[in-house]
Amino acid sequence: MGLLTEGSPLSWEETKALADHVRQHGVVQFINLYKRLRDRQGDVLKWGDEVEYILVKFDHARKVARVSLRAADILNILQEKELKNPHGVKSLWRPEYGAYMIEGTPGKPYGGLLAHFNIVEANMKYRREEVARLLNPGEVVMSLTSFPRLGSHDFTDPPTVPTPETGASRSLFFPDEAIFQGHPRFRTLTRNIRQRRGSKVAINLPIFRDKKTPNPFVENLEAVGGNGESSEAALPNHVYMDAMGFGMGCCCLQLTFQACNINEARTLYDQLTPLCPIMLALTAASPLHRGYVTDVDCRWNVISCSVDCRTREERGELPLKHNKFRIPKSRYDSIDSYLSPQGEKYNDVPLIYDKAIYEQLRDADIDHLLAQHIAHLFIRDSVSLFSEKVNQDDEQDTDHFENIQSTNWQTMRFKPPPPNSPIGWRVEFRPCEVQITDFENAAIVCFVVLLTRVILSYQLNFIIPISKVDENMKRAQKRDALRQEEFYFRKDITTCVSPPAATSCCQTSDCCDVYTPMTIDQIINGKTDEFPGLIPLINSYLSGMDVDADTHCTIQQYLKLIQRRASGDLQTTARWMRQFVQSHPDYRHDSVVSERINYDLLTQIHGIQTGEIPCPDLLGTCLQSKTQESIPAAVEKAEAINGECC
Repeated sequence: MGLLTEGSPLSWEETKALADHVRQHGVVQFINLYKRLRDRQGDVLKWGDEVEYILVKFDHARKVARVSLRAADILNILQEKELKNPHGVKSLWRPEYGAYMIEGTPGKPYGGLLAHFNIVEANMKYRREEVARLLNPGEVVMSLTSFPRLGSHDFTDPPTVPTPETGASRSLFFPDEAIFQGHPRFRTLTRNIRQRRGSKVAINLPIFRDKKTPNPFVENLEAVGGNGESSEAALPNHVYMDAMGFGMGCCCLQLTFQACNINEARTLYDQLTPLCPIMLALTAASPLHRGYVTDVDCRWNVISCSVDCRTREERGELPLKHNKFRIPKSRYDSIDSYLSPQGEKYNDVPLIYDKAIYEQLRDADIDHLLAQHIAHLFIRDSVSLFSEKVNQDDEQDTDHFENIQSTNWQTMRFKPPPPNSPIGWRVEFRPCEVQITDFENAAIVCFVVLLTRVILSYQLNFIIPISKVDENMKRAQKRDALRQEEFYFRKDITTCVSPPAATSCCQTSDCCDVYTPMTIDQIINGKTDEFPGLIPLINSYLSGMDVDADTHCTIQQYLKLIQRRASGDLQTTARWMRQFVQSHPDYRHDSVVSERINYDLLTQIHGIQTGEIPCPDLLGTCLQSKTQESIPAAVEKAEAINGECC
């Protein structure tokens, strides 16, 4: 979620009055940090995953499932071990936006040994079991991108009621009690984003049109306390949502990589950017929202709209008068510019940035690409500020910089080292939707990590124009995009040092167009005589490595899942969920996910997560975890491996 500062949150009016103060000092803090650390070299590869979970409470007698608002209680217990022994825990736990959500990461980052891939899944299983031991009867922990009936009537345990006229969100559907109560940042962000925007956020997802879906599909919002604002914001034939919780209340799977220096971090940032929409479509897992079947498969635009604090002037609906910029995107969206010299000529979308800040950065000897990136982030106001953090030492502190950096939620994040820390320059990969099983999540994590090794080892080039990345992000969210859509991808990914395995029919960018539409199957698995495919490249890379038998077997199981998912042989979570709803005996072909459908769906998902229910449509018949030993033993092995490489 970003920077979690302790203290007393300021009101929006107080925060707004200090916006320039935060910007001015944030830029100085970045300049000072950059000067100290720009020449830092030799950091080893370290990486880690972040998995977000939802707590679900089943009432088996009544056949209903609700989100359980006990995250704060459980988190307090989970964090006790870390407080007592910060360096000796096997997992770390942090709050997330929802009062029903928690985020877990490995206790230590993984390193450069391929053997680490053999214990990623074991650590995920350990985390899940750690939470499960603290749950009440009927409660379960689920890696689920979106709760299907979030915002529907009576969706929380204990029951809560929305307050459209008061509170932080003033939502018709999402009560403030469903926001995490243990830290003031989340309510403060909710309130300030709404107040800065000048209205509630507006999220509209096209309804999936079934045989009996009303035409037009228009909800009676007055019946749930709506007024003219809601009726104007809600589009016909769309599912309307009006709170930050609908987006930030979704779960995702993220990865962070430490690079050896700033230039490698910038290279990874650029090279992974075109893969963001590909991985979004491959991991699609959220077709159900607010109790309806929608015509999209992913959460991305839901979150983008849920934190869109742009005013009407900034959105281009009114002439600029009180604001400085027209801003094309929400503060949660795909990136707007590449950072490496290799990517510069593909920055084909005009970048909005603060020219005064840009000149200040250039005067501090920061190059054009990085200066415009930071100046672009800083067109945003701070939307959360604590009184204790207003005045800082710009030589030592970076909270003002992180205040703005951490509330620019983009597909990729370029992360400078924290001050006075052994941590190096990092890159965060943010598009993936969380999957049902630990096996799937581990497969996705290991696939992306292996791609970073292949990119750097073979010096591959995946960069395409930013405008095409934006187009791919739109396509990635469409229903069944993995099978139905084509995505712009670079035809020739080779450089002068790439091995023959990376070579396609196009040897240089001079002999053909740089990019071409491809299916995800072709991108992942290859296209004969035209594109080598990402997994064949990974296998070529692995063939030159000394891989032990157990690790090799684990990696191949993960790659097989990715291959079969990309080809359409195995379903995405989104496609599987759609089919479950549409084939349920209680479904009326009206696009409604009833209480009973929701209960049965989540019961099935929980059975798949625990391994009690086989699901060949998602996992195949032969794919399974290769973690044969007990979870504690596997995690102990991970500790030993970490000790060898760190």
